[in-house]
Amino acid sequence: MTKIVRTAATEPFKPMPDDDMIVCRCEEITKGEIRKAVYDGMSTTNEVKRWLRCGMGLCQGQTCQKNVQSIISRELGLKIPDIGQITGRSPVRPVVMEVFANDVLDVHEEA
Repeated sequence: MTKIVRTAATEPFKPMPDDDMIVCRCEEITKGEIRKAVYDGMSTTNEVKRWLRCGMGLCQGQTCQKNVQSIISRELGLKIPDIGQITGRSPVRPVVMEVFANDVLDVHEEA
């Protein structure tokens, strides 16, 4: 991964006709929001994820990661490996807290 130097945008943000297209269905993030985040200084996939929550929904980026990466790379003029992948966090799926506390889930009722 090459080092990306953040710089201030030199041109004003220009909306495009397809900016209202939803890229991340779980969090309802549009292409325009991703482009605007890149314009505002986000330069990696993880930065855009933390800023907009792309890839933090139910699918954990399985549906939208490649699309988000391609939008970022196109806006920055970089290759996809240069902007990185979404970093997974555990637990990836919802887990009942009793599992972590080793509590017994079965409740014994006395008659």
